[in-house]
Amino acid sequence: MGRARRAALALALPAALLLSGCVATPQSGITNSSSPSELIPVPASGVPATSAPLETAQTSNKAPVYWIGRSNDNAFLYREFRDVPDQDNPVTRALRVMMSQKPLDPDFFTPWQNPKKLATSISGKNVITVDVSADAFNSNVDAAMAERAIQQLVYTATAAAASAGLIDSGQQVQVVVLVDGHTDYVAFNHVRLGAPTSRSAGMVAPVWIIDPQEGTSVADGSVKITGRSTVQGGKLRWQILKVDGDNAKSAYLNGSATASADSIHSGLFTLSVNLGPGRYEVHVSQVDSSDSAKEVFQDTRGFEVK
Repeated sequence: MGRARRAALALALPAALLLSGCVATPQSGITNSSSPSELIPVPASGVPATSAPLETAQTSNKAPVYWIGRSNDNAFLYREFRDVPDQDNPVTRALRVMMSQKPLDPDFFTPWQNPKKLATSISGKNVITVDVSADAFNSNVDAAMAERAIQQLVYTATAAAASAGLIDSGQQVQVVVLVDGHTDYVAFNHVRLGAPTSRSAGMVAPVWIIDPQEGTSVADGSVKITGRSTVQGGKLRWQILKVDGDNAKSAYLNGSATASADSIHSGLFTLSVNLGPGRYEVHVSQVDSSDSAKEVFQDTRGFEVK
């Protein structure tokens, strides 16, 4: 991975995404991308302020893309794997999706707008440089959402590079964001860019369902549901609802699970259930460590069994 890689592509995609649900009056004060002030506090449930483990190299042509979603009156980063075109390098491909498309899951959103220009490169020192045009920041968001948006870019760029095997995942990976080739741009009027920035602890969702993805189809029989919790060894509760033709939902199956305490698998959980043909929705939430009757940080996913 020592050789520097260079790739650049001007983007000219059609409609820009409009941000919904997080427009706010800009606040005074500017933070640096390398030291965000909006550190998510550790709640009573004991969720540690950790980042998601760096993705591992894979042969799939799908790109890991992070989005923003709300849970427990807060906003976190969630990941989807998306089909991408072949003409760009892996990092550019993933960022293009993040800035110009909608998430598969309607619970997620993005503050980014489709930029006219986007270029990425990777140095031999595990530094990813992203050069984007200023029109990518044409959304009115508050300081907290601006910091999450920058972390959304950092998570997506590092995930794409790691999945493609372009960086040394055993070392720290940083992202430098340039705007029209220059440093010191203030993104969304709140975050100063240009300094090498790493994944910020606490930004990733406390619990998320990895597979199946929203709207996908799986074969009937034994269906495997996988996900991740930020609490290693933490208790989880899950429920599967059956969805009828009128989109009415009824309880179907439920149970509990425990996130892996193994540092290698870092909070991963797996559920295996027998499901016949039909539409379903799975809910997974953490069990509050101070109150076993309380569930927090729920994620949901709709899928079809054929």
